[in-house]
Amino acid sequence: MRTRGTLRLATRGSTLARRQATLVKEALENHRYEVELVTVETTGDQIRDELIHRLGKTGAFVRELDERVLEGDLDGAIHSMKDMPTEQPDDLVTAAVPERGRPGDYLITPDGATLEELPQEATVGTSSLRRRAQLLSERPDLTVEPLRGNVDTRLEKLLAPSLQVEHEERSEADKERKGETGNEDFEPEFDQTVDEWFDGLSELEKQALGREVETEYDAIVLAQAGLERSGLEHYVDAQELPTGTFVPAPGQGALAVTATDGETATEIQSAIDHPRSRVETTVERTVLAELGGGCIAPIGIYAIIQGEYVHTAVSVFDRDGEESITATRDLPVENHATAAREFAQDLADRGAAELIENARKETESESEPSQEDQPEGK
Repeated sequence: MRTRGTLRLATRGSTLARRQATLVKEALENHRYEVELVTVETTGDQIRDELIHRLGKTGAFVRELDERVLEGDLDGAIHSMKDMPTEQPDDLVTAAVPERGRPGDYLITPDGATLEELPQEATVGTSSLRRRAQLLSERPDLTVEPLRGNVDTRLEKLLAPSLQVEHEERSEADKERKGETGNEDFEPEFDQTVDEWFDGLSELEKQALGREVETEYDAIVLAQAGLERSGLEHYVDAQELPTGTFVPAPGQGALAVTATDGETATEIQSAIDHPRSRVETTVERTVLAELGGGCIAPIGIYAIIQGEYVHTAVSVFDRDGEESITATRDLPVENHATAAREFAQDLADRGAAELIENARKETESESEPSQEDQPEGK
């Protein structure tokens, strides 16, 4: 029997990861556990300029945390479930799946425009293969450009160009207001001075104003749960994308606490596991494991319990959103894992396996070093 002491749990160091880990910490503390969060840097955090699917190994944001648990340094690790590989070491279990946050995606624009209202050939930022394919399936004219960074960084990159243009216009208006341009017929375009305008900006907008950006985005796409957990949803114009068309990534919005199989895992599960969220995410991850797409193919899987069934939607795309295999099925809750495997096999036989294999080949070809990338002497 484990003597109850302080639970030491690993987390990534990003702002969002720390906020999510704090949610788990507070939930455990409500059950009278003492919890210490330990920050661990991961491969995914170190390689900041690479797309997720090019990072070179599955679980780029996960492995180092779990290794610390397996080595006995820490009691458990807190993950965003959608970052987790479908295969885990034998001694490691998912001790708890807390209640899931909102699973869908937001389209965020500087002016509140919807996807349909974006101009022709608008530039949309995302580093997700799934979101890219879904966007292009709906709007083939769009230009989808890579976008990485913390949630606030991504928002600043979106907001920066329009804020900088407005700042310049207001600065020029201030000069005219002060008579520096010699225009005697000047009529103020703005009610506020540039300083008054700046003082009224949110902290996010102030940070964006000073950011240099290489790509100007007309819109970006972020996970609903990530934006809301960052506390920034009230500072931007966000449009909810329908989960029927933009089927979320498996496990999106859910957190997971991993631990070695034993007393600690049992205690964590008893304290904070949310059975409904566990069933739904188990279905999603089982389908993903059977299809074998991982993070190298555009796959959306969304399961939600409805009575005695788990309503499950799956969409598998090619990289450009031109071809897809989509289906829905009601899986019985009582044998949801077995039914999910059967559903995945049917999808594979219908062509999903071929789409995933083609995506895998494209990803591998992109990851191969060019002649210029080869080490000297090779």
